Amino acid sequence: MPRQNFKVLYVSGEVSPFVRISQLGDFMASFPQAIEEEGFEARIMMPKYGTINDRKFRLHDVLRLSDIEVQLKEKIDLLNVKVTALPSSKIQTYFLYNEKYFKRNGLFTEKHNATDLKISTDKVIFFNIGVLETLLRLGWKPDIIHCHDWHACLIPLLLKTVYASHEFFRDIKTVLTIHNIYRQGILPLKTFQRSLPDEVSSALHCSHDDVNMLYTGVEHVDLITTTSRLYAEEIVRDGPKAYGLGRILDESGATLHGIINGIDSRQWNTSADKLIKKRYSLEHLEGKLDNKKALLEHAGLPLREGVPLVGVIANFDEFQGADLLLQSLEQLVSLDIQLLVSGSGDKKYEKLFLDFVLKHPEQVSVQTEYSDTFFHLLIAGLDILLMPGMIESCGMIQMFAMNYGTIPVAYAAGGVVETIADHTGSSGSGFLFYDYTVASLVRRLRDALQCFHDEECWPQIMAEAMTRDFTWKNSAEEYDYLYRELLEPQG
Repeated sequence: MPRQNFKVLYVSGEVSPFVRISQLGDFMASFPQAIEEEGFEARIMMPKYGTINDRKFRLHDVLRLSDIEVQLKEKIDLLNVKVTALPSSKIQTYFLYNEKYFKRNGLFTEKHNATDLKISTDKVIFFNIGVLETLLRLGWKPDIIHCHDWHACLIPLLLKTVYASHEFFRDIKTVLTIHNIYRQGILPLKTFQRSLPDEVSSALHCSHDDVNMLYTGVEHVDLITTTSRLYAEEIVRDGPKAYGLGRILDESGATLHGIINGIDSRQWNTSADKLIKKRYSLEHLEGKLDNKKALLEHAGLPLREGVPLVGVIANFDEFQGADLLLQSLEQLVSLDIQLLVSGSGDKKYEKLFLDFVLKHPEQVSVQTEYSDTFFHLLIAGLDILLMPGMIESCGMIQMFAMNYGTIPVAYAAGGVVETIADHTGSSGSGFLFYDYTVASLVRRLRDALQCFHDEECWPQIMAEAMTRDFTWKNSAEEYDYLYRELLEPQG
């Protein structure tokens, strides 16, 4: 009996290269294509933020997806949809747009002031209802709606309440992947109550007049995944790494599965990458130096022969290691390195990093603007990637880096341990530190620098890093099994 080819809709607040805020964007850039290669039909829906360039990404309007009514409690807002194909694939990506919600106010946020929180709540309600209304108008019925992080966590509840009696949505299963458990969508209940029917707002998970979007999703979804086995084990414990969700994840009727991330080796290929300065390979590494020179020029740093360029690519927040990095800066600049910090986020951290650059302009650079081209150049041009984040479900950036011969020095959290083989002197693809302290970070970076200056050690570690298999195949096969088990339960 032939296998049925099921349909999967992916719903996310970010998809690279259209919008990249975190490594969720990188995941969405490649995973749906890997699933299509397993025999599924995949499509994507995301918001059409005002920052997305229609011409650059060839977005076009779909007449039959215009003026879609999104019914809120006291009003109707209109939704329009643009579409393009995910780069390097034929996967249809739909951009849900309403100027009031997405043109000026930008991305989803949990900023703690009343105005921003209300705006973010309005946006997430409009987007989640809009996804279901767009499916109705489109007439394309997925077998699974796969939601990512808190931005899409209202969908499972909507399907069990206001849309439960609708024939079109009957038998649709829902999956939730937790990429960032510490970002849970804590938003004011009263805004939900103004916009949603009582049967929905009364079923939201609340604490102290705030809704927890991620918790709500976990309560109502059919299947939960996260992006590494170790991280799945960590977050079911009701301790610091679970951020209050440990018990519900453990008790939820939807089993939690940890599946490691992969990368698209067609987009991330040193021999074929059109976004870097010069292509290279393990057999012809001279091109990597050309990328380093281009990156130094972009960052405003001088070329210093034989001095390693160490980079940090992260959101500026406590979870991604901004505090640990700040505490480490003085010791880092005492080493014979150049340091490039790339990211954005909390303006407090951004100012502190920029102030530090003023004291060390020849040695340190901070870059806060993001583009896909610059991201690829960073990965290709750095010698060492420093990863100070205290929480990492899995991430993909260390995989990109190793694939490009950029060696990671990372805190041993979650899936990082599953993807980096810790260098022990004779083998390894990177360096892990196990104590979340400045001393531990600096000590392991020193080990990496010692290897960098060793004519035998560095070529060996680059070779091991660049020949590791980080493709999606094994992980996509695991999702294939879970999807089919969800849709075709064994009797």
